[in-house]
Amino acid sequence: MRNVYIRGVGMTKFGPTQSRLEEMMYEAAVQAMSDAAVEDVDAVVVGAMSPESFTGESNISAFITDYLGLVPKPTIRIETASSTGAAIFDGAFFALASGFFRNILVLAGEKMTTLGTAAATRILSEVLSPQERRQGGTMPALAALVCRAYMHASGCPREALTYVAVKNHRNAVKNPYAHFQFPVDAARVETSKVIADPLRLYDCSPMSDGAAAMVMTTDKTPIRVAGIGHGTDYVSLAQRESLTSFSSTRVAAQKAFKLAEIKPSKIDIAEIHDAFTPFELIGCEDVGFFDPGTSWKEILKGETALDGPLPVNPSGGLKARGHPVGASGLAQIIEIVWQLRGHAGARQVGKPLRYGLTQSVGGMATSNIVTILEKTG
Repeated sequence: MRNVYIRGVGMTKFGPTQSRLEEMMYEAAVQAMSDAAVEDVDAVVVGAMSPESFTGESNISAFITDYLGLVPKPTIRIETASSTGAAIFDGAFFALASGFFRNILVLAGEKMTTLGTAAATRILSEVLSPQERRQGGTMPALAALVCRAYMHASGCPREALTYVAVKNHRNAVKNPYAHFQFPVDAARVETSKVIADPLRLYDCSPMSDGAAAMVMTTDKTPIRVAGIGHGTDYVSLAQRESLTSFSSTRVAAQKAFKLAEIKPSKIDIAEIHDAFTPFELIGCEDVGFFDPGTSWKEILKGETALDGPLPVNPSGGLKARGHPVGASGLAQIIEIVWQLRGHAGARQVGKPLRYGLTQSVGGMATSNIVTILEKTG
């Protein structure tokens, strides 16, 4: 198996925009190819969760490849709900590691703000179990069930959820690509409207527009893909072994760390899927940073702050950077690339960085992906 590296990255600003999906993807792709100093690639891997529903566009991979002027290169679309951006990275990794390709453009995006909240929530809920949807299950409602279970089992206070929101907004202020570029204090979070008890408005990521792109390669660069892992779980929460942990993340993390031949203690920085604030707490435990039921204690001590021992979501996370569902997983990886390169601007972590990790959640944790990047040489 060949080593795989990151050659170039690009991303649009996340948040409401008048730009069409193909225009955002074009912008991100041009940036990535310019950063990679390449004019051509061997293949294009495209990710979008539900453009058919959000914008009425289908056959998106061929359409985007045509729009980019990359015909007749082979192209494929990959979709794993809200981990789609990480899944295209996963697919391209194995295509490159096989030795069949040298350079692949991976490109992800979503345009969600053309629809109202109710319509968009319905589309997002289509990834859930039909039985649970018939009982009124939506993404926020089931996330609230998970949150309640975690808080009850671990003793996690409301204060810890609030801390995650405050921290990630504070980081996003320093990120010019972020949807929300304003700080929030604890009072604002805890008095915001209830979405699904105990989740409030500032516990939930926004619906965003945006695109991200990357050129992956077998040519050696300073950023190597050290590890990658993918795991799944039952679609229905009723079939899960636990509501306080995502086994799909645990499986993915075990695979990623085995391939990287390192332990979680070696990770210097991370982007953890925080579509809802409790997911950051659970994700930090599932990848092995903290013992089960203890992450909220460590987070309240400042362990995951930008200037803490293990910065988590320096980008602002899905919570504040924004969550265009098809693009978020790739945007997480791009943030780690920028941090390892030392190119993250005002939010750059000051300490030396070697290993960075991302964890992306697909649907209600039905298809989760963990990646580990290494700064080499």
